[in-house]
Amino acid sequence: MNERFFLLPTEKQQAIINAGYRVFSQNSYKNSPMSEIADAAGISKSLLFHYFHNKKELYMFLWDKCAETTIEYLTKCGCYGQKDLFESMERGMRAKMEIIRLYPHMANFTIKAFYEKDADISAAVQESYHKYFNLKADKTRVNMDPSQFIEGLDIPMMYREMYWASEGYLWEMVQRGNVDIKQMEKDFSKLMDFWKSIYLRKE
Repeated sequence: MNERFFLLPTEKQQAIINAGYRVFSQNSYKNSPMSEIADAAGISKSLLFHYFHNKKELYMFLWDKCAETTIEYLTKCGCYGQKDLFESMERGMRAKMEIIRLYPHMANFTIKAFYEKDADISAAVQESYHKYFNLKADKTRVNMDPSQFIEGLDIPMMYREMYWASEGYLWEMVQRGNVDIKQMEKDFSKLMDFWKSIYLRKE
């Protein structure tokens, strides 16, 4: 990758990133031409290749950007280090809402990339995913107080179940298009109340 990309104005960087997310999220890796991404970003194809030497380099940059941006905003919103898991998750949803405002197609790209069938891309994505997922999970659970939950609960399984449900809901909303942030926040609050009624220890 050409480091000159990072010398571009923030708005131009964001335009290229969002163009990549949009095109790759609408097609398979193989059927996502660099020319279409360049057009969506408002630059020439040759200039796009000046910043990213090939399509795989751009694709993996966008994938890593997903993970790095997610961790950045989770940190910014104070998700890590919380002893109350539900407080951490509520902060996490607020972080994801901020990310969607900046990168509307990022969530869809993430899901598309996770199930990408191209062997070369799939291997790289899966390796990166496990590294970032374990980092997020470990940072979230490190200070969690287990006494808040019902006795005998499989806490790691509960964590994964809530993670999968949250990601599934986010995917469904993104698929509909025209994401309604306020509605998503209301729906997630209801989901949180449901989880609390099941998993929290009764006083």
